[in-house]
Amino acid sequence: MKYLKKENNIYSFSANNEASIIVEEGEEFILEAYDCFANQLKDSDDKLSTINWDNINPATGPVYINGANAGDILRIEIKDINISDHSVMVVAPGEGLMGERFKEHQTKIYKIEDNKLIFSEDIEIPVSPMIGVIGTAPSSSSISTGEQGEHGGNMDCNIISKNTVLYLPVNVKGALLALGDLHAVMGDGEVEFCGAEIGGEVTLKIDIIKNEKLPLPLLENEDKIITISSANNLDSAVKDSCDKMLDFLINFTTLSSVDAALLMSAVGDARICQAVDPLKTARFEMEKKYLKYLKSK
Repeated sequence: MKYLKKENNIYSFSANNEASIIVEEGEEFILEAYDCFANQLKDSDDKLSTINWDNINPATGPVYINGANAGDILRIEIKDINISDHSVMVVAPGEGLMGERFKEHQTKIYKIEDNKLIFSEDIEIPVSPMIGVIGTAPSSSSISTGEQGEHGGNMDCNIISKNTVLYLPVNVKGALLALGDLHAVMGDGEVEFCGAEIGGEVTLKIDIIKNEKLPLPLLENEDKIITISSANNLDSAVKDSCDKMLDFLINFTTLSSVDAALLMSAVGDARICQAVDPLKTARFEMEKKYLKYLKSK
């Protein structure tokens, strides 16, 4: 199985990036990843104020997928996520939704034991490894790995995890996929600037979808279909994720637009992925048990 080490990374998604590895459609491969701080915070004495901010959110890659051309869609199956044995979290003045409450930088290092994050003597949190940054190259310009958009990027959606399928656009030949910013566990919103940041390895398998239109980025797991959107504010992100889901239901089920909207309001869930970046990210979730799938109309 092909294996790409974490030292092969980028800090922006760009068509000008040179591929670090070439994979075939349907081939399983592994990407090793730094944590979002590029492993610069090793113990509690290391502070966020002292790190190199040019080395934030490294994304391992890019991966060139043979046969992927502009206009295609990547079907990215996340087969496995293996994380390291320790995680880091920080608070910092002005960072996160509660940053104004803190006057000093603090760093906490947490051990991972028996699939639990040891938060304290009294609190053990089951790990739920996820990918914070995963995206493809845009067709023009470049986008920082710390940002998010239609290409994916720093979505910080905690459902992007093992046994999920993520659909992303192919904007350039080969797609130039990259990922990083793993978390041992992260709550919706990532409210105090970070999740339980961690390094690890991600096993992927990619298929190429041609001649199809989907509301991207799109997520699928055993139980749900999930649309994701990023915008300048949460209201806009939530609305766009709803619009994407409505489009999906109209095109891929027997529901009318009226019934689709009413069903979304009855049993769908609007949720926040992250609320701490300049662009905010929201998602809309629908359980598959309510949907009858048909060919696209």
